[in-house]
Amino acid sequence: MTTLIAAASPAETHANPPPCLLLPLDPFHALVKSLSLVLGPSSGLDSADVDPNDLIALMSIYTSNEKEWARYALADPKRNYTRNLVDEGNGKSNLIVVVWNPGKGSPIHDHANAHCVMKILKGSLKETQYAMPKANGSIQQPPQVTKESTYTENEVTYISDSIGLHKIANGSATEPAVSMHLYTPPHAAHFGFNLYDESTGKRTHIPRAGFYSTHGRALRETSNGVQ
Repeated sequence: MTTLIAAASPAETHANPPPCLLLPLDPFHALVKSLSLVLGPSSGLDSADVDPNDLIALMSIYTSNEKEWARYALADPKRNYTRNLVDEGNGKSNLIVVVWNPGKGSPIHDHANAHCVMKILKGSLKETQYAMPKANGSIQQPPQVTKESTYTENEVTYISDSIGLHKIANGSATEPAVSMHLYTPPHAAHFGFNLYDESTGKRTHIPRAGFYSTHGRALRETSNGVQ
């Protein structure tokens, strides 16, 4: 695999790029650009044709520097976490920064048949994976835990629906955690995703995964979706 991290010329930027991409790129924004290049232009490769290992490798190279991504890390103490959109990858992906309040986490959820790559930018997060429930008529069962892992700053992990479901939690009672997530294709934002009750396994469809902010600017009205 060829490492693609490099500064972009104006001709290579998006038609309507975030203001940060018009400036010389720091390592975080070089990563944003590189991920977009791997996914290709809007008329190029489909996300399904991209090897997720290339995305994992690019995100692993980056060393977290809070000064580079802090403008996107908008938090809200009234929420478990906030989903902050950084880039849309030529329409092929959503790259978001998630701020997890102390002691808070997500419900069990799927990923709408998309790839999900997660990198820890600050703190640590616990991931609990579950087997994908099997269709069994009206019978519902609690999701079965298959794996538990804790990831710390700069570690990267990957999940898709072929692996199963998961939930994410910030185990610290006093400190927030921050993570970066790449979803490709961005199905959850467009078509929704499913939550699963931890006790019964009941599935609930959420029409779309919303954002608390886009490109560093808070939205007036948001949906409190999950990643």
